[in-house]
Amino acid sequence: MTPLERVQAAAGRLKVFPLPSLVLFPGTAVPLHIFEPRYRAMVKDALDGDGVFALAQVPQAALHELDGSPPLHPIVSAGVISLNEQLPDGRYNLMLTGVCRARIIAEHPKDKLYREVQAEMLPDEEAAAADAELSLRRGVLELAARLPQKAAENFVKVASRARGGGLADVVAATLVNNVARRMELLDELDAGKRLAEVLKEVTAVIARMKAPPAPGGYLN
Repeated sequence: MTPLERVQAAAGRLKVFPLPSLVLFPGTAVPLHIFEPRYRAMVKDALDGDGVFALAQVPQAALHELDGSPPLHPIVSAGVISLNEQLPDGRYNLMLTGVCRARIIAEHPKDKLYREVQAEMLPDEEAAAADAELSLRRGVLELAARLPQKAAENFVKVASRARGGGLADVVAATLVNNVARRMELLDELDAGKRLAEVLKEVTAVIARMKAPPAPGGYLN
């Protein structure tokens, strides 16, 4: 099965890892160090099965409940374990690759150490706003022209692989560090609007930077 088929098959009983400090975008990957017993159990069960779980945000007002079962933000990012290493003491180092957004519909009664939900997968529509995508690509190239050559090459390479709303996701993952803003962008299900919002982020970064390099620099 493809990664999307795997997360869709897992939607009825999706494992959830609340992690308020991190927002995962589809099409990007994050390293995770798993040490709590309940999440070690979750990762073990995922590795024994479909390799799927979701990262979820917790409302600011409920952060003090993290040791228990705080309320979860309804939009989560479902991903697949793409790399993993189990350490001798049972901890895990792994890489989770985001596949698509999902909306929590209901939470299952807790019969495991970790939480599971019924979710609806929310992949982007195939056709995004072409004009918005083109504008963001132009913004990416303009920003790249102001970066050191190696960083510019990597940025353009990553962006060139993405299409539609996925382009907004990979650019946001690279440029946006504020967790609350990242969550706003994860919540935006309209690909055209997301592309436009990420273009604002690119434009703001460009405005803070110095003038582009002299002729002979990247893209010249």
